[in-house]
Amino acid sequence: MHLLNLLLIYLIFANLLSFLLMGLDKYKARKRLWRIKESTLFLTSVIGGSLGSLLGMFLFHHKTKHTKFLIGMPVILIVHISAMFLFFMR
Repeated sequence: MHLLNLLLIYLIFANLLSFLLMGLDKYKARKRLWRIKESTLFLTSVIGGSLGSLLGMFLFHHKTKHTKFLIGMPVILIVHISAMFLFFMR
């Protein structure tokens, strides 16, 4: 399998995971259950799931009042987009 295809599959998985974790954490917050650590939510974003995290934040209305999420997640996405742009433009 071509390296670009593997990267695409990885990014789809990472974003799906990030999105689902945001939804799961919102569910757990509403039910007053054990929560997912914020560091875990950020980690899944940093490893490639930044778009999924952002979509999950706004779709589930989760962590949207936390400044570190409102600023951090878009910054991580911008870094990812910039890195991909620089990688493919070389």
